[in-house]
Order: sequence, then structure tokens, then C-alpha cells
Amino acid sequence: MTITIYGITTCDTVKKARVWLEGHDVAYRFHDFRVEGLNAKRLDGWVGKVGWEKLLNKASTTFRELADKDKQGLDEKRAKALMLAKPTMIKRPVLEVGDRVLVGFKADVYEAAVK
Repeated sequence: MTITIYGITTCDTVKKARVWLEGHDVAYRFHDFRVEGLNAKRLDGWVGKVGWEKLLNKASTTFRELADKDKQGLDEKRAKALMLAKPTMIKRPVLEVGDRVLVGFKADVYEAAVK
């Protein structure tokens, strides 16, 4: 089973998730949004599985710094365009476990997913 964790290296939640994975001897690949970017096809797949509302982190500094006009009237198309332009707006980490997609980090959810 292939496991990939998506995020940025400076994110504390991503760090916690990576420490958890390593502590449980779970092999994974790390994909840094800032270094490797994010393509539309992958984002579309995530949105199809978990919804754009769960992926878009409205509490992120990047989102909060947007102009009010860019925050209002969000729909799937606009939210995806924002997340592609600035992947740091995506709630982190995103974990792909086979064909499953998990957003955020909770040890018990990871435990169940990687068994």
C-alpha cells in the first residue's frame, strides 16, 4: 500500500503526523506543496472524496490575508482555483493511503487507516 503525506515542512501538524508515522514504522513519501506544487488532477480527486469545504483551511494565514472579495461567494470552482494558486490554503496534512484521503491529523484515524 502506497502512503503519501502532503503538506509543508514548517507546519506543526504535518510534523506531528510525520513523527507518528515514523514512530509506527509506516513507510511514506512526503510531498511538500511549496517545493513540488500541486496539480489540478490530484486536487480534483481529493475534492471528489472529501469535498472542497473540508480541504480549504479558512483559518490559514494565507486565506485570512485574501481580499474580502476573494473570500465571499466561494464555490467549488473558486475554492479549487485558490488552493491551486496557493496550496498553503489546504488544510494539512493530506494523507493518501491507497485510494483513501485523510485531512488533518488524528492518531486514532491514522492508526485505523494504516493497519
